[in-house]
Amino acid sequence: MKKILLTIAALFALSFAANAQMTKVKVLIDNDFCGDPDGLYELAQHALSPTTEIVGIVGGHLSENAGFTNRKDQATESVEKANALLDVMGLKGKYKVVAGAETGMTSSDKPIDSEGARLIISEAKKCSPEKPLYVTCGAALTNVASALLIDPSISKNIVIVWIGGQEYSFGAVPPPGYSAVEYNLNLSIPAGQVVFNKSDVMIWQIPRDVYRQCLYSTAEMHAYIKPYGKLGALLSDAIDNVMKTCEGFNIAMGEVYILGDSPLVLLTSLQSGFEADPCSSKWVQTPCPLIDNNGAYQPNPTGRIIRVYTQIDTRLMFRDLEARLQLASGK
Repeated sequence: MKKILLTIAALFALSFAANAQMTKVKVLIDNDFCGDPDGLYELAQHALSPTTEIVGIVGGHLSENAGFTNRKDQATESVEKANALLDVMGLKGKYKVVAGAETGMTSSDKPIDSEGARLIISEAKKCSPEKPLYVTCGAALTNVASALLIDPSISKNIVIVWIGGQEYSFGAVPPPGYSAVEYNLNLSIPAGQVVFNKSDVMIWQIPRDVYRQCLYSTAEMHAYIKPYGKLGALLSDAIDNVMKTCEGFNIAMGEVYILGDSPLVLLTSLQSGFEADPCSSKWVQTPCPLIDNNGAYQPNPTGRIIRVYTQIDTRLMFRDLEARLQLASGK
């Protein structure tokens, strides 16, 4: 009986190991690291994940009046900020970190060629529909939209996981004082039109009402992140600096901050081992809407089916972030 049990345990271990290898995900990170610090949190957590193969990092743009930076070369600044974070982690040089477009697309027919767009194409060609490349976008869709226009053949090999877009009719009501077009979509409406209207790429969308669920208190940040090494201090200080700057302009930030880019980690790196999927979060299937020139959704009943998240597992997402930072610090 003991030998039988040992044999069963060994077979289970082999099956588990094989499945763990199978569920390792390839991720290409595209974010505006020169902007909201939530992108730095996402990059750090992704880089600390042992089951994530980061095949590239693309620095993205904001807008001219974004408020986080006065520089015009924002994609270049995003590369600098990403490298500075990786340097603190002892990972500088491990990944390809390149700049994407410095501005948003002005036409859905004209891509903006860049190192970032070319890197997306190159890595997508190495993947397949069965083992896709997750392109995680925490800001504008400019770079991935440009890649799709330059080489439409990559669409079947990628899943775009995007933080952006305003609420759907089946979601929550918009927040007080909301803008009709959500911030990230408004960075480049033509890029959104390429991805939604003109491509057949798979989209996993985390709209505004869902990424606003990612509230993390400053008390938690100072207790569970700041004390843990240079990385914890860098991340915590980045939020503190934004909070202080806002207070200087009489913008009351309260006791919480929206770490809205963290679902990019939750939905890629933290999938279940068996029957891999981000199964602790809730989503609906819906026909892909069309995005008009004003950035509004227009019904498209015959559109391809996309995934729109309605609720995310913030417990798993934030506890994993805290644990990885604490383990990495050695404390």
